[in-house]
Amino acid sequence: MVRAGKELAASGRAPRRAELGQVDGLDLHAQYHSGRTGGDFFDAVRVGPRVAFLLSDIAGRRLEADPIAAAMQDAFRAKAAELFAAGDANLMEGTEMLVQAINLALVGAASGGICFAPTLVGCYDAQLGVLAYVNAGGQTIALHDSDGARSLPNASLPLGLTTHMTYEASMQAFEPGARLLAVTKGVTLSRQGRVPFGAERVLRALQSAKDESARGMCQAVLKAAHEFERRPWEWLTPWRKRVPEDRTALAMVRIA
Repeated sequence: MVRAGKELAASGRAPRRAELGQVDGLDLHAQYHSGRTGGDFFDAVRVGPRVAFLLSDIAGRRLEADPIAAAMQDAFRAKAAELFAAGDANLMEGTEMLVQAINLALVGAASGGICFAPTLVGCYDAQLGVLAYVNAGGQTIALHDSDGARSLPNASLPLGLTTHMTYEASMQAFEPGARLLAVTKGVTLSRQGRVPFGAERVLRALQSAKDESARGMCQAVLKAAHEFERRPWEWLTPWRKRVPEDRTALAMVRIA
């Protein structure tokens, strides 16, 4: 049973560190640009030939978001193990049920039962070379394969608004050499004056990354967003610096 959000915050719970890396021909990496101040978090778990992952952007500052993220992570890890333990488990249906479980945990942990949380949930089948995903809230996702670079569509409403939402998974063939890059809004909303970094620059970062490893792509887009927003002479006015938004990137590369 998930406790109320205020009780969780008092307990100081926080999500556990994700264990990512290369597994079954898949290179998966995620990282923050700097120390977290808000609700960005990611996780991944391997269940047999399948790798499930999530990237979430929970509304609010870190103190309030951490216990909610911990509840989501508990549900994510437990439900993924349950759903995909059988090798013949349906990838699409399993991904949809996984999202439902994460959403229930989120709503249960949030104070007042509502918490705006754009969240990407994916499950990659290494045997089939197929990715099932739900982009709840429209996080920016860029894919580069033999068809070129493009944004993946099919966004739906964010998690955390109601327990009655249903989510339909999309499927994407993930061929050898395919690269995927997903970022939270802190990246796309980085601004240079009134101009946002935007999804197009995420695509360019994916295309132009010199290091095509998952780690290299994450570092490339986070560096690009940081340098895009950095203001000339800002070191002269340190009192004007605002608390930065979390900037988080997740990348996966099929290497076999």
